[in-house]
Amino acid sequence: MPTILITGCSSGFGLETARHFLTEGWKVIATMRTPNADLLPASDRLTILPLDVTDAASIASAVAAAGEIDVLVNNAGIGWLNAVEGTPIHVVRDIFETNTFSTIAMIQAVLPQFRTRRAGVIINVTSSVTLKNYDLLSVYTASKAAVNALTAVMALELAPFGIRAHVVLPGQAPGTAFGANARERLTQAGGFPEPYAEMVQAVFARLAGGSEDELTRAEDVAAAIWRVATDPTAPMRVPAGADAVALFKG
Repeated sequence: MPTILITGCSSGFGLETARHFLTEGWKVIATMRTPNADLLPASDRLTILPLDVTDAASIASAVAAAGEIDVLVNNAGIGWLNAVEGTPIHVVRDIFETNTFSTIAMIQAVLPQFRTRRAGVIINVTSSVTLKNYDLLSVYTASKAAVNALTAVMALELAPFGIRAHVVLPGQAPGTAFGANARERLTQAGGFPEPYAEMVQAVFARLAGGSEDELTRAEDVAAAIWRVATDPTAPMRVPAGADAVALFKG
């Protein structure tokens, strides 16, 4: 029975991915900052572990408790929407710490077992905003684009050991808690700089537009992760969601 470890399972893409793999008969290690067993159906194939991906000791403890895994999904991340000028440097560090550095730390933690077995799949969830430039997403995009580049080169490094590395690129997903969390973080950091008010209005108008059929559902991301995990011929980059697919095709 294959085993998958997923970070950031308390909501959104991570939670839906855990549900999907459970339904398909996999053993699932669902990690969360604050474990909540009520979020997922009870199963003898489910283990819920505490994990703060920004804490080295927490990573080591979770990976040790998980034991042998076949697939790692780096899904945990934080959002941000603001101009560079309106982004305090401590926020920049927080975003890169969670979205970029923690992804690397998780990969480093599981690679020894993958390399020893000469097998394993690493799936990094980034974003389709890396496919097109959008106002007010500079820092967030940079944190995700770094993971795209990391994964592309890492895939070359790991191929001789029989290990695959991929990115899944979700589109805009208003059905998740991601946007609400980003807005809360923005409020705490002082909001947008006044000179950017017109740009902010235009960005929010764009985000409010479009039908749900043109956007991304958590189920789309779970399906893309399933494809990558189970198909050795899957491409290195896989878009998830109608809007992401459209951007990917250009």
